[in-house]
Amino acid sequence: MKKILITGGAGFIGSALAEKLCQDGYDVTVYDNLLRGNKLDTKTMENITFVKGDVRDYKLLNNSAKGCDAIFHFAAILGVDIVADNPIETMDVETIGMRNVANAAIENGIKKILYASTSGIYGHSAMEQAVDEEIIVDPRTSYAMAKRYNEIYLAALHEEKGIHSVALRFFNVYGPKQDNRMVVPRFFEQAKANKPITVFGTGEQTRDFTFIDDTVKSCILLMENMKGNAIYNIANESEGCIKDLAVHIKNVTNSDSEITYIEAPKKRYDYEVERRVGSSEKLKSATGYKPDTKLEQGLEKIFKVI
Repeated sequence: MKKILITGGAGFIGSALAEKLCQDGYDVTVYDNLLRGNKLDTKTMENITFVKGDVRDYKLLNNSAKGCDAIFHFAAILGVDIVADNPIETMDVETIGMRNVANAAIENGIKKILYASTSGIYGHSAMEQAVDEEIIVDPRTSYAMAKRYNEIYLAALHEEKGIHSVALRFFNVYGPKQDNRMVVPRFFEQAKANKPITVFGTGEQTRDFTFIDDTVKSCILLMENMKGNAIYNIANESEGCIKDLAVHIKNVTNSDSEITYIEAPKKRYDYEVERRVGSSEKLKSATGYKPDTKLEQGLEKIFKVI
């Protein structure tokens, strides 16, 4: 049985990953400070080792990594408004956390690190096409810059220490248990309460919404097949606008909510892009798989459990 450490494993993506790894027979340790609560279900909590801690605490993190075969490093500060208000802490958690994860891997002989990066690294580049991993990136925020720094750090770590690493560029992951810092659960919350569904700007801006189950499957397949150092998009390859997302959620919930358009706060400017859709061809080449859940299907799955 392989032993896996997941930092940020009580969060949205981390908890879904922990639950699936447990189901697949892995020995899982979750490391999380619980500042945003605990999304792990009761059954999973009973079958994992849980450590409450901050990734900036090297001693505790290093001890938690003993005996592990791989680390999924998902601990991060998330949410546009929170990140925009706390740029220094955002960068500290990213850079100090990565250094500690790397050192823990070196000290404990762990040869695999999988890191939660972001499609935000692409910024405003290649707006006319699906972005692939070879395109020149354009990080404009403290969050995206720190993520890109860590991608480069992992490449250096492989070159110098021989640790295999993967940077996972997630594209707008959504699904059950996500909190309303993100657009999909916020729209669901408003629709269920028959309150106005508030869309920033014109609603014409597009995103590539990728369902959580597809994301987790991609992560596990990459862990099983990884060698060397690489970057992979985890994207659905489907471009959908925010206005249509609001309509879909209104229809799924049979809501009486009106869809209203408001000006985005100025602090969100650098985080807002007009178009974003990713290519998962590299992921498919490495694993034989790429995300395939249609947005309407994913929204229906969420509504069944909320």
